Amino acid sequence: MKLAPLSLAACLAAPMAMADEVSIALDWTLNTNHIGLVVAQEKGWFDEAGLEVEILPYSDSASTALLAAGAVDFAYMTALGFMSAKAGGAPITALWVTMQREAGRLVYNSDHPDITRPADLEGKTYAGFGSAWEDALISTMIENDGGTADYDTVTLGTGAYEALASGAVDFTLEVATWEGVNSELLGRDQSHFVYNDYGVPEPQGGYIGTQTATLETDPDTVAAFMEATRKGYAWAAENPAEAAEILIAAGDFPNADLVRGSMRVIDEGHYLTDGTTPVGQIDPERLRTMAKFLYDSGVLRSADGEPLEWPGDVTGWFDQGWRTK
Repeated sequence: MKLAPLSLAACLAAPMAMADEVSIALDWTLNTNHIGLVVAQEKGWFDEAGLEVEILPYSDSASTALLAAGAVDFAYMTALGFMSAKAGGAPITALWVTMQREAGRLVYNSDHPDITRPADLEGKTYAGFGSAWEDALISTMIENDGGTADYDTVTLGTGAYEALASGAVDFTLEVATWEGVNSELLGRDQSHFVYNDYGVPEPQGGYIGTQTATLETDPDTVAAFMEATRKGYAWAAENPAEAAEILIAAGDFPNADLVRGSMRVIDEGHYLTDGTTPVGQIDPERLRTMAKFLYDSGVLRSADGEPLEWPGDVTGWFDQGWRTK
């Protein structure tokens, strides 16, 4: 499998794919969140469904923007990316969610002398990524632990992890199934706080969606693509070690042990399925609860930057009718 470069301008300049040729844009560089897509591709399950699927890598255009513009047929989206786009009126609908548990967490060095609880983060320095979601999350955790949400922020992107390891900052956010695994491989002694323990709703994560109109005009292609995707993730959930090797062979990873370790954590932590919840199943109540939190926190805003008002109902944000086709 080869991932080709992608930009919004290039996609819009090209004609849309025919029904049996579909594309999906990724939300980030290839990683274990995308394992089911890669397995379905490499196992030939997309081919068996009569589809020629192009998995497009993360680029300078967000996957939600590409999907909303009609530049791709499907998109893998972060929960925040999807909810922000949908709240802003993007004509997209979620079909799937990958992670049944929250993999994010707030992390700090275990030997930090002044941090034992979220309230201790008051006055400390946070290495962040530049989104309003981060402040809403961290402030909620600190305040629910009895502290005052008064802390400094430096925006470092992925440089946050090296900054934390060196002690240049006091805390950051990480994904347990990726950055957390990498820290373990590097021998870093770090501790963490779980968002849900301090008043932040636990969302599901990693949505796959399509344009809302596509559900009406080409439901058979949607169902075929999603069923092959479901098969890929279900197989990965049952065969995590083998799935890791498939992903390693398909990608370009500087450290293959990071992929193996990530799939081990995903398996042990029951992130893809808890054994009773089918892979990919969206929980309407959890989606509603997180969307309400984002509205109430002022994270979801209009194009002119004004906070959006809670619509009262988000059941139209997703559709899993493809499961019955």
